[in-house]
Amino acid sequence: MSANYQAEVVGVFGQPVAENPTGVMQEAGFEAAGLNWRYLNFEVPPSRLGAAMQAMDALGMRGINLTIPHKVAVIEHLDELSPEAQAIGAVNTVRIDGGKKIGENTDGKGFLRGLRNDAQVDPVGKRVVMLGAGGAARAIGTELVLAGASDLLVVNRSRERGETMVADLREATGGNVRFERWLGTFKVRGACDLLVNATSVGLYPDVDAMPDVALASLADGTLVADAVFNPPETRLLAAARTRGLLTLDGLSMLVYQGVIAFEMWTGQSPDEAAMKSALRAALAVG
Repeated sequence: MSANYQAEVVGVFGQPVAENPTGVMQEAGFEAAGLNWRYLNFEVPPSRLGAAMQAMDALGMRGINLTIPHKVAVIEHLDELSPEAQAIGAVNTVRIDGGKKIGENTDGKGFLRGLRNDAQVDPVGKRVVMLGAGGAARAIGTELVLAGASDLLVVNRSRERGETMVADLREATGGNVRFERWLGTFKVRGACDLLVNATSVGLYPDVDAMPDVALASLADGTLVADAVFNPPETRLLAAARTRGLLTLDGLSMLVYQGVIAFEMWTGQSPDEAAMKSALRAALAVG
């Protein structure tokens, strides 16, 4: 049998992308599966996004991830959107199906899989408080409500941004989604099963920062989840553990959203442990 030196190519379009560790995780998955695939980081300025999307066809690429600043702008260059990506209004993964570019959003799906697999928590019937109203919050909130969360309270400092997102989520999901303005230290006054930090507070290099939330207001048994993945052990999660609460780190969401993209692109299930180990090692070195 003759050798085949032609690799299948996927990657990420963004600006900047030099420090994006996703490729380390994906290539560990490809190697463990014995796949001759490569994941490349492409620095793509906004003015060249259209050309980059066309290049996918010319190069026969099997898919792409999108990061800042392309998650919304890429939509006009796609053939279709999944229902979830349509509801969220942003795309972080493109898969090729029958020659068509299909926009997906795996961020919220990754959070859900981590919630179920790593925290052993089913979102059905859960009462959720979510901090933030940015892109991560939209993805996580949409998927939680679609998965059966009974109540979602969005807490944000900007009233306009928070109320806009809540209105969008209500329309997209038909769920019970509410807004509360974040003024000073936020205290959870009602029942809460899951507190999610969907802000970037605590993200490297601001590792000493912590969302201004009173963990003492949470009942015993509450799960505190952080979308921040670098560092995996944020100040919020460390404080929650000290308080005796359950925790779920942002590395879980990052790994599982990558696992789902891997499945979409290759049609195979990856070695999740290999991907997580590679990512942890990359973040430790970084």
